[in-house]
Amino acid sequence: MTQYLLSVHSVDGTPMPSDDEMQAAFAAVDAFNTEVQAAGAWVFAGGLLPPQSATVVDATGGQVVTTDGPFAETKEQLGGFWVIEVPDLDAALAWAAKGSTACRNPVEVRPFQSE
Repeated sequence: MTQYLLSVHSVDGTPMPSDDEMQAAFAAVDAFNTEVQAAGAWVFAGGLLPPQSATVVDATGGQVVTTDGPFAETKEQLGGFWVIEVPDLDAALAWAAKGSTACRNPVEVRPFQSE
């Protein structure tokens, strides 16, 4: 079995959905989470606060430097993720399709490095 990161991507500046649309998406994601757990593929998942809440820590130059805001200066940001464990890429892609439908955003699939 391989673990995969299913990362949810959003675009900064896109119009916010209505409250009803948000509630429908939350319900769909809850149902998706329940399905992944029931199938035994669930490892971990979480939603993230907006990119403006991020802090970058860089200790590569011998000193610790922190800066407010996201590392990447881009409109596309990570909004949340799932870590699943499934037999192969095809299974991960099938879960990603369901997750994308539920959260109404694109989902990127990446395998974890093997030990």
